[in-house]
Amino acid sequence: MPLASELVHACSTGSILPEVYCCVRDVVDNPNATTGDLTKALQLDPVIVARLLRLANNPPHGPSRKVDTVAGAVQLLGKQVISDFVATMTVGRTFSGIPVHLMDLPKFWRKSVLCALMARAIAKSCGVDSQEQSYVTGLLRDIGHYVLYQAVPQRAQSALIEAGYLDASLAEVEQSNIGCDFAEVGAELIRSWGLPMPIEQAIRCQLSPKDAGEFIVQTSIVHLAGVAVDYEEVDSDRRPATMSFSPQALTATRFVPANLPSLLAEVRLQLEETLALVHPYTMAA
Repeated sequence: MPLASELVHACSTGSILPEVYCCVRDVVDNPNATTGDLTKALQLDPVIVARLLRLANNPPHGPSRKVDTVAGAVQLLGKQVISDFVATMTVGRTFSGIPVHLMDLPKFWRKSVLCALMARAIAKSCGVDSQEQSYVTGLLRDIGHYVLYQAVPQRAQSALIEAGYLDASLAEVEQSNIGCDFAEVGAELIRSWGLPMPIEQAIRCQLSPKDAGEFIVQTSIVHLAGVAVDYEEVDSDRRPATMSFSPQALTATRFVPANLPSLLAEVRLQLEETLALVHPYTMAA
């Protein structure tokens, strides 16, 4: 059976991360970067510029005076909002390569954005500083399926059907049928993109946060967010009584499960706003 790295290599288009995201990430991560640096990075992509200006002029951001420059949008929105927005746009374009006859792409993308918002909300509720990183990690949580559905589409689809039929873990069925699961494959893709180690390890160990070592907090956040969105996806009459959160994840983050209903209500509202802004371009073929 193929290794996760071999599947990533076979999925040639998946090895390319859009230049604009790399540049924006470098600026956001650089404490000495200026507003001008961020403006230059954003100008690499005219589609993102157009959508960013729309975002800046829409409630709740929209000011009394129209924002008509990238510099003005940067000043108004700030690094955090812009970084989240660019990540959502660029990763959404990557997802658009999944064969539409094999996967319900809008549903997959909606779940990914919900997981990103959920991860950020959990990080905030736990007092974790790296909320931007939590958002990106949540957004990329399922990206291994992008590779699986391009490299081994029939086996990936069979694993999904079998997991539902057997009421088994999708990762376990993927390990059995393919030789690796979506978390392992996703981590290899992220490694090939050169993203920070905390993101790679959080994706790799999301199913078992106790194995994440020094990255256990970030890993636990994406684990908690993933369990929550997976639970939401299950039909109400088939849901178990409780969510299967890892005890180590709860300990590492000190997350209070009783806070989950209010966080879910909050991110559902944010989800519709986010999708309204990015959907026309991220879902384009």
